[in-house]
Amino acid sequence: MGMTALASVLMASASVQAEDKVFGWVENAFIEPWGIGVKAKLDSGALTSSLDARDIEIFEKDGEDWVRFRLKLEDQASGEAFSDEIERPLYREQAVRGAGGRDERPVVLMDVCMGDTIYEEQFSLRDREEMIYPLLLGRRTISHLGLLDVRRTFLQTPECGENAEYVPHDPEDDQT
Repeated sequence: MGMTALASVLMASASVQAEDKVFGWVENAFIEPWGIGVKAKLDSGALTSSLDARDIEIFEKDGEDWVRFRLKLEDQASGEAFSDEIERPLYREQAVRGAGGRDERPVVLMDVCMGDTIYEEQFSLRDREEMIYPLLLGRRTISHLGLLDVRRTFLQTPECGENAEYVPHDPEDDQT
């Protein structure tokens, strides 16, 4: 009976893994709803995802804190620059400690298309001009995507049409 139970567990585990999508450590993604194609680095060393933003300003709107920022991205497919000013509710502020000291960054919820699914995720905003990748996806986001193969790149093609699956932000993720 013990072998039967073990075999059942192994088969169930293999079945779950077979359903998971596999992503490489660099993938193409679309920032939605604009459909801006960018390269994203999937970084299991970071908890929260990060997006290249400029002119970041926290302000009050209708009694709540909001963030105004400028996305400065180059669309991978067309080469066109996207430099629109965006306003989003402030989701939270994130304290970051690094070699340069301590930094406070605003975090907003935004949509990103990975594979054939749109995910509403937390993004800390910072100037990533000196970075190779304008979009960094951390563990919170990676946990929604599937599996990460750190040996490979560009395993999924972003294809999110109007009927794409939408995965809303889960406040339970804030606890991790």
